[in-house]
Amino acid sequence: MPRISGWSLIRLYTILVYVWMFTPIVAVIILSFNPQQFGSFPMEGFSFRWYVKLAHNDTILNAFKNSLVLGSLTAVVTTAVGIPAAMAFVRYEFPGKNTLNTLLLTPIMIPEVVLGVALLLFIRWLQQPKSFALLLIGHVVLTLPYVLLVVQARLVGIKRVYEEAALSLGANPFQTFKEVTLPLLAPAILAGMLFSFTISFDDVTATLFWATARSQTVPVKIFGMLRNSISPEINALGAVMILLTISIPLVAGYLSRRFRRG
Repeated sequence: MPRISGWSLIRLYTILVYVWMFTPIVAVIILSFNPQQFGSFPMEGFSFRWYVKLAHNDTILNAFKNSLVLGSLTAVVTTAVGIPAAMAFVRYEFPGKNTLNTLLLTPIMIPEVVLGVALLLFIRWLQQPKSFALLLIGHVVLTLPYVLLVVQARLVGIKRVYEEAALSLGANPFQTFKEVTLPLLAPAILAGMLFSFTISFDDVTATLFWATARSQTVPVKIFGMLRNSISPEINALGAVMILLTISIPLVAGYLSRRFRRG
């Protein structure tokens, strides 16, 4: 009887873990094309009925618009803050640098529930109502550490001799950043922006504490729909969310490779 090696058990365990993780996702996508009200296998046909119904649901379309606007603004603001912050932490020395860097990276280590409650209590202490601006601030706090880590890792790999050469040839600091540093940072900046957008677009835990009735996002809307009833529209909406969540990193990887070749 052949002996089973340790590596064979590890491969089998890995396959079982992937099957356990991705089977529900595949089931949601398949059931989104089920023409019947209640999902069952095998399906009795194939239909885009729930996608058509989803496209005519104004509430979900508004939530989708909110998610796109919020994700885009989060990516822009986070990148605008993260790039100069990463430059300061990597290129310069100043008192409290390590402490400030650690504080900005702390949201990664704090549970989103705690972060959501803390920011909500802070806003209430300031006697400010919940708003879209609060939601944006919260998502910037959530996603800023990822941009910082990605951009800092890229900056460490960029030798200062390139920037010093440009400065020695008469370029001012802004021209050096624009013509030398920024093109070399472009893959990391793009990756950070897409990271920010994806995290903001998919977040539900912290957003539940910050969203208002008018600024609900798609994940919050899905959560609310699941609390009230299980509608086949949720499968269609979930399939759309899965498609976006998978396609954005793939596009980011493709564009990063194009930037590196350029």
